Amino acid sequence: MTISGVTTCLWFDDQAEEAANFYASVFPGASILSVSRYATDAQKPEGSVLTVEFELFGQPFLALNGGPHFTHSPAISFQVFCDTQDEVDRLWDALVSDGGEESMCGWCSDRFGVSWQIIPRRLTELLSSPDPGVARQTTERMMGMRKIVIADL
Repeated sequence: MTISGVTTCLWFDDQAEEAANFYASVFPGASILSVSRYATDAQKPEGSVLTVEFELFGQPFLALNGGPHFTHSPAISFQVFCDTQDEVDRLWDALVSDGGEESMCGWCSDRFGVSWQIIPRRLTELLSSPDPGVARQTTERMMGMRKIVIADL
């Protein structure tokens, strides 16, 4: 057996193409690779979108229109690491706009219910500081934030 990698599959009711196009517009370098459609006698109308293959940060994803049986949960989230506050702000604003929701400590969900963690690299540096006081203070400040603001850490 040859294992060639892993692909994240995101289940949607009927928003797979809309979601994939949204992600491709938000994240730099993302792209739509292919779209497959339902055939005759399937659970969705013939010709409607079945799957959309797309790529984010060089990683393969598959968006599946599988029906209303399953929904997204914060138990699975995607961490996106940013170098600047401008990057954090742009991604955060794009993800929570148009029906997304803010949560705590850099977590949010987009309008499709997919959970994201928008994390400035500076946060991880401070949290892993060899000085326990710095790590503790950073944790306390982070716990009071929704979107992480680097200057406030």
